[in-house]
Amino acid sequence: MGFVKVKFRIYNPADRSKFVDVEGIVDTGAIYAVVSRSYLESIGLKPVEKRVFRVFGGEVEREVGIAEIELMGRRGGITIIFGEEKDISILGVTALEALGLEVDPIKNTLKESQLLML
Repeated sequence: MGFVKVKFRIYNPADRSKFVDVEGIVDTGAIYAVVSRSYLESIGLKPVEKRVFRVFGGEVEREVGIAEIELMGRRGGITIIFGEEKDISILGVTALEALGLEVDPIKNTLKESQLLML
């Protein structure tokens, strides 16, 4: 399976007139979304705390915040990592779950999930 690239929109939930369009890679091994700090700050998002994340070769500390995401006509609230200069934009599994989407490994695209209310 190759990479699934997507374009998505990040909104400031406190002021939905402020948003930024981002192109990133879907990574079902990642928990959260990662978007460049400069993009997030440009729409007025502020971090709420710092967290430590495991990465190849060790650990990094990054700030996280709360954002709203829109993709494929769906919107949802997500935790988002304020990416640093070398970080790539990633759409993690919690964003996919918030939107009711999943990766179709055959077509290498996103598709609607079968939602379970258990």
